[in-house]
Amino acid sequence: MQIDIPEVKAEVEAAFAAYEAALVGNDVAVLDTLFLNAPTTIRYGASENLYGYDEIAAFRAARPSKGLQRTLSRTVITTYGRDAAVASTLYYRESAPDTVGRQMQTWIRTGDGWKVAAAHVSTMDQAAPAQ
Repeated sequence: MQIDIPEVKAEVEAAFAAYEAALVGNDVAVLDTLFLNAPTTIRYGASENLYGYDEIAAFRAARPSKGLQRTLSRTVITTYGRDAAVASTLYYRESAPDTVGRQMQTWIRTGDGWKVAAAHVSTMDQAAPAQ
């Protein structure tokens, strides 16, 4: 298996960037299109466990739209072959200066483009952003 094929990595980086823009802009329609529409899709959030596309979409529709801006750090996207990837990043919010967020996503290539098949978001205490 080839790791980080340049053109595949560029595709996933673009999908990840589209996800981030939709997330901070609260573009629920785009977020919905970026998750795999399947009952096997899972998203563990900071305070919720969502099983299946329908639960994830319902969460997105009900989520508050304020305070979503964040700064990413140490983002790593690794592709495995041509059809799978993992994206990991740390994030910081001005509204939570003593906290670091952590996000991991498993991306898969589908006939409709790259989709998140599994995601995990968590936070931990931290005095200042890591460099």
